[in-house]
Amino acid sequence: MIGKFANVTALTLLCLAILLGAQAFAQSTPATDQSAAQSPATQVPAAQPPAAQPPAALQPATPPSPNDQEATDEESTSRRKEKPKDYKNWSYNVGIGASLDSGTTKTFVRQGGYFGTAGVARNANKNFGLRLDFFGADLPLRQSALSLAQAGSASSYLLAFTLDPVINFDVTKDWGGYVLFGPGYYHRGGSLSSDSAIPGSYCNPFFVWWDGCANQSIPISGSFVNSSQNEFGYNFGGGVTRKTPSGVEIYAEFRFIHGRADNTTTDVRPITLGVRW
Repeated sequence: MIGKFANVTALTLLCLAILLGAQAFAQSTPATDQSAAQSPATQVPAAQPPAAQPPAALQPATPPSPNDQEATDEESTSRRKEKPKDYKNWSYNVGIGASLDSGTTKTFVRQGGYFGTAGVARNANKNFGLRLDFFGADLPLRQSALSLAQAGSASSYLLAFTLDPVINFDVTKDWGGYVLFGPGYYHRGGSLSSDSAIPGSYCNPFFVWWDGCANQSIPISGSFVNSSQNEFGYNFGGGVTRKTPSGVEIYAEFRFIHGRADNTTTDVRPITLGVRW
C-alpha cells in the first residue's frame, strides 16, 4: 500500500515538473519567434528586395523658392522683346498744289500758280520732329503788271527752303493732323520778254517789287529785265493726314510764307496735296 502511494506521488511530481518547464520555455522564447509562429503566412521574407523607386522625371517637382521665382521673373523681363516704336525716325513727303498770293505779291501775281514741294523730317518721337522742305512755285504775272513792265510776256518763280519744328497728333486711328512753324530762305527770280521800258526812267511800283530800283530809277545797264532777290522770312501752317492700309499717309496742307529783302516782300499761301511715308 505504501509502495503504491509512493508511485502516485512520484508520477504527480513528474507531471508538475514537466508543466513548469514548459511554461518557463514559453516565457523565454523571443516575441518575433512567437509572431512568426502564430502568423507565418503574413511574414515578408527578409530577402525580398525593396520596391523600385519611381523615375526622377515622375517624382513631384520641388516648389521653387521665392528667390528663384524673382530670378525667373527678372530673366523673362530682360528677354522680353522691346515694344515696337509707333513712329519712324525719318519720314518723307512730296506734294503738289497751287499758290494763293497776298500782300504786294498779290498786286502783281495772279492766283493759282502751280506749286511743288518735297521734304524730309527727323522725328524725335511720335508727336515731335524737325522738318526740312523745299518749295518751287510759279508766280505768273498779271496783265496789269506786264503793262507796268512794258513787256510782252514774263516768267516769275519762287524757290524756298524752310526748316520747321512739326507737332503731330492723332484724331482717330486713321485721321491725324500737324502744325509747323519756323524760318525760311526764299529766292524770287524772273525774266521779262520784249520789254520796251527806257533805262534811267522813273521806277514805277512794279519795278520796285520786281527787283528794287536804285535812286528811284530803272537801271541804265538794262539788267532790270531780270529779277533775282534773296529774302529771309518765316512760315507757318498745318495739315490733315489720312492713313492708308499700306501705311502711306495722304495729307492736305496750307501754309503762310513771308519773305522780305530791303523794301520788297514776297507773300504766298500754298495749298498742297501730297503723300508722306
